[in-house]
Amino acid sequence: MKKILVSACLMGQNCKYNGGNNFSSKLDLYIKEHDYEVIPVCPEVLGGLPTPRVPAEIVNGIVTNKNGISVHTEFCQGAKKALEIAESHQISCAILQSRSPSCGVHEIYDGSFSGKKIPGKGILAQLLETNGFKILDVEDL
Repeated sequence: MKKILVSACLMGQNCKYNGGNNFSSKLDLYIKEHDYEVIPVCPEVLGGLPTPRVPAEIVNGIVTNKNGISVHTEFCQGAKKALEIAESHQISCAILQSRSPSCGVHEIYDGSFSGKKIPGKGILAQLLETNGFKILDVEDL
């Protein structure tokens, strides 16, 4: 059975910054159709951040929360732990949450906390891709 890494919020885990989730019925169906073994991860939680937490965006290359406090270290630590999990489970790909400062595949928010999106990748998405893993945005399913 092929293993895939998936953003935990997409699986219905309440790990989003606001305490909620981004459950995707489309992803759920995709997983069932392909009989994947799912390895759910939330890099923010793996990095030690609480749920709920102050929203964060990448501001001038540094993950910063809306209060202006850097949470870059926590995001990087969580991404490294998620990479270790991906490697230990020999995943075939990762399906990640859109626009997240951790998991964004095609675009992220611009750092102004205004909802404006720009091309770019989140910390985990970039790390996985750099290490040779295939990454997919959940919206590409």
